[in-house]
Amino acid sequence: MSVTENVDANVERSRKEAYFTASQGQLIWTRFKKQRAAMIGALVLALLVLSGLFAPFLTPYDPTIVGRDKDYQNGAPQIPRLWDENGFSLRPFLYTYERTRSIKTNFRWVTEVNKDKRRYVVLFPQGDKYTFLGVTFRTHLFGVNEGKIHLFGTDATGKDIFSRTFHAINTSLAVGTIGVLIAFVLALVIGGVSGYYGGWIDSVLQMITDAVRTIPAIPLFMALAAFIPDVWSAETRFFFISIILGFIGWPTLARRVRTHLLTERNQEYVLAAQLCGASPGHVIRRHLLPSFTSYIIVDLIISFPYMVLSETALSFIGLGLKEPVNSLGVMLQNVTKADVLLNYQWNFIPVIFFIALVLAFVYVGDGLRDAADPYADIKK
Repeated sequence: MSVTENVDANVERSRKEAYFTASQGQLIWTRFKKQRAAMIGALVLALLVLSGLFAPFLTPYDPTIVGRDKDYQNGAPQIPRLWDENGFSLRPFLYTYERTRSIKTNFRWVTEVNKDKRRYVVLFPQGDKYTFLGVTFRTHLFGVNEGKIHLFGTDATGKDIFSRTFHAINTSLAVGTIGVLIAFVLALVIGGVSGYYGGWIDSVLQMITDAVRTIPAIPLFMALAAFIPDVWSAETRFFFISIILGFIGWPTLARRVRTHLLTERNQEYVLAAQLCGASPGHVIRRHLLPSFTSYIIVDLIISFPYMVLSETALSFIGLGLKEPVNSLGVMLQNVTKADVLLNYQWNFIPVIFFIALVLAFVYVGDGLRDAADPYADIKK
C-alpha cells in the first residue's frame, strides 16, 4: 500500500470513528453545514437578530420621539456620497435640504437641495440617550455633523424609517419569542401528561386541545381588540398580544409530544426507570422528552416565523400593536395608502426586512428538520 493510500485509509478510519462517537448535537451540526440554503438563512437570521438587539446603537435616533424631523417629512432616502460636480471628498457627505415657500407652489412649503452646503457623516457621535442591559448610553454608530441623516427616508410624521425598521425587528422578534416560549411550555406539559398517562386523562386533554385548535384567530382578536381598554399602555398591549399568541399556538407541538410519548412510554428504558422508583415527572423530564430533543428544537425554530407572521398580520389590520410601538406590522400599515404607493415608495423598505426575516426562519427550520432526521445519511 502506497503512502497516499495509507493516509486516505487513516482519514477514512478517523472519519468513521468520529461519526460513531459523535453526540447528537454534533451529528445535527455536521448535516446542517452541508445545506447551503440553510447556512445562508442562518447567517441572515443572525444578522437580523443582532441588528434588532443592538438597534439603539446601530440607529442614529429614537424612532418614536427624538427622531422626528419636522423639516423633512415624507423625505426620500439620503444616500451618502464621496464625490459630485463640486469635487471629491475623503469623508462621506450629504447635501443640505432647505424648506422654503415658493410662489410657484402658492406659497406652500417646498424642500430644495443645497448642493453647495455639505454635511459630513461621522462615526460614534453622541446623541439620544438609550438604555442597554440597564446601562444608559449616548453613543451611536453614525450620524452627521449637522442636522439629521435618514438612510431609508422619513414617514409622514418625519420619523426616521431606518431607526424604526431596526427597532421594529426587535419588537417583532420579542413578541415571537414570548409567544413561542409560552406555547412551548404548555405543549410540553399538556402533551407530556397526555401521552404518558393516556386513558381518560388523554381524552380530556385532547378535547381541550381540539377546542383550542378550532378557535378562529381573526374573530378572537377582533373580540379582544374591542375588550382592550384604550388606557392601556403600549407595553401592556405588547405583553397581552404575546400571551394570547402563545395560548393559541401550543396545540400542534402538544400533539407531536403526545404521539411520541405514546410510542415511547412502553420502552425498556422507561420501564427500568419506573422500577427504580422514578416519579412520572422525572421519567417524562429526564428520559422521554430528551429522546426527541432535536425535534422539539426544530419545531421551535419553525414556530417563530408563524408567530412573527401572526403579530404582523394582526398589527397590519389594526388588531395588534399600535403606535407608538414600532413593529413590522405597525410599519406595514403605511404601505396600504394610495399616496404612499404612488409617491413615497421608500416606505416599502421594511417589507424587504420582513420577507428576509421570515424566509431566514423557514430555511433554517427546514435545514434543522433535515439535519435532525436520524435516518439521514451523513455523507450527503
